[in-house]
Amino acid sequence: MAENSRRQPIVAVLGHVDHGKTSVLDYIRSLGQDRQASVMAREAGGITQHIGATEVPARLLNEFCSPLMGGKEFLSPGLLFIDTPGHHSFSTLRTRGGSLADIAILVIDMMEGCQPQTLESIRILKNAKTPFVVCANKVDRIHGWSSVNGRSAAEAMNDQDAHAMGLFEQKFWHLVGQFGEQGFNLDMYNKISDFTQNIPLVPCSAKEGEGMQDLLAITIGLAEKFLDEQLSDVEGASEGTVLEMKEERGLGKTLDVILYRGQISKGDEIAIATDQGPMVTKVRGLFRPRGMAEMRDAGDRWDAIETVEAAAGLKLAAPDLEGVLAGTTLRVLPEDVGLRQQAIDATEEESEISIELNEEEGIVIKADTLGGLEALAFELHNLENPIPIRSAGIGPVNKRDLRGAENAANPLQRVILAFSTSVQTETAEELEKEDCEVEYIGSDIIYHILEQFETWTENRSLELEEEKREKIVYPGKIKILVDHIFRRSGPAVVGVRILGGRLHVGQRLLTTEGKKIGQIKSIRTGDSSHKEANQGEEVAIAIEGATVGRGIDEEDILLVDVPASHARRLRKLELTSSEQEILDELTALHRAENHFWGR
Repeated sequence: MAENSRRQPIVAVLGHVDHGKTSVLDYIRSLGQDRQASVMAREAGGITQHIGATEVPARLLNEFCSPLMGGKEFLSPGLLFIDTPGHHSFSTLRTRGGSLADIAILVIDMMEGCQPQTLESIRILKNAKTPFVVCANKVDRIHGWSSVNGRSAAEAMNDQDAHAMGLFEQKFWHLVGQFGEQGFNLDMYNKISDFTQNIPLVPCSAKEGEGMQDLLAITIGLAEKFLDEQLSDVEGASEGTVLEMKEERGLGKTLDVILYRGQISKGDEIAIATDQGPMVTKVRGLFRPRGMAEMRDAGDRWDAIETVEAAAGLKLAAPDLEGVLAGTTLRVLPEDVGLRQQAIDATEEESEISIELNEEEGIVIKADTLGGLEALAFELHNLENPIPIRSAGIGPVNKRDLRGAENAANPLQRVILAFSTSVQTETAEELEKEDCEVEYIGSDIIYHILEQFETWTENRSLELEEEKREKIVYPGKIKILVDHIFRRSGPAVVGVRILGGRLHVGQRLLTTEGKKIGQIKSIRTGDSSHKEANQGEEVAIAIEGATVGRGIDEEDILLVDVPASHARRLRKLELTSSEQEILDELTALHRAENHFWGR
């Protein structure tokens, strides 16, 4: 096993969108000789969408934090940071023993305080029993705050004037109240004597690098002090969490993995969860990011290695990686037959996508990873009006997904939501056809998907309402014009003026005495045919079942025969004065025979 009897702590960085999670790590990655360019600048919309990992060695941490350490050095080999797309992704990063993270940094915009996603993150950290530190980011935005790059938080607060500190205190006590509502005692990191009872807050500016020394020192200090047993547990079954599958030039399909226990070597047999069940394959190559390169963005900055020990972020090449489910456990198979089968059985359980599906109704969702799929499902299930999901899958949108969406009985559920995945060419062509009834909404940002879905739902609801209005038989009154009898029967074709309301193909007509005449087969003006005609217009209509001279004739007035059920619905709608008068006339006519008509 390793010469060092401790593994490095795994630190999850999470918080509300745009509060600075990736900015905090970008500053850390900019330190030392192996500094890296900004990851955030290359993220879609500046928002982290995939889980990434960065290793920061103890050498750099000791050097950076030395002004605060009083000559002491960290015991751990370093820190392994995990940058998450949000609380929902963090919640899926679990080991068999609980949370993948040993400790967490919760980033909060000092100016905005706790937002909904922040509060959800707090609840998840509480449920997972993951200790955490609060990074109160963007203190440089406080009016009058004077920042110095790389300065400690304690020095920064001592150098502020009374006005800036007064504004800081207001923001601080607001946060204290918000955390109190969640059952936590929040206090300044330098005023806490018992870290088991209080959550430390470190004022920071990731932009200026202010307070970052304090944040790192507190994070690793707490991990080493209170998680000694966890960090010393380096023996046992070798396991990791699959972050993502990628296609790498010269290597084929590879896996980005966080190894959180044991070790893995080139040539080891591993069990992994796929969309087809458990898969057993052999490690063909192992690679670690060079320096402090971020795993999502390392490019060609990888070093080939023979063995990796936990905790570590690594890339793994192996045959048969098709369909591997991100967010699941990778297990190194032991030689013992019984233990080997236990590992395979546990992998099989993880192969089942654990998203609540509705067999009878719902929409179709797709994503590139299990974590992304679960994140999208989480957001849909937690809307004010939860959206049922009928089908959920990983990979490109295909014809099966399209057919599934087409078969939805509810028009508002004929939609495919796709997070960070593509559409197969033939399926894309079908989706683009004018007569396609399925809406496709795809994006690399979940929140954009939800916004577009909400907008589409609202617009489609209005369209359906309008269609429904068209299907309702509206009141109408017409007069047969003199010298406008074009055909007397089979069907009768006559010229009419619309005296009030509207006329629609398919409607039935009555005389003012209540006698049934026939059904409108067509409406025409010149060479043009129409579905509808409105008050004031003169048109030619064909009446199936009517004969001029028997029941109807020139100058006769006819009414549109509104069904009783439609009359009830019409009373709930806004009608024109003309439509209302005709409906009242029609109601009186019918109620002469049936007192309850239209009630």
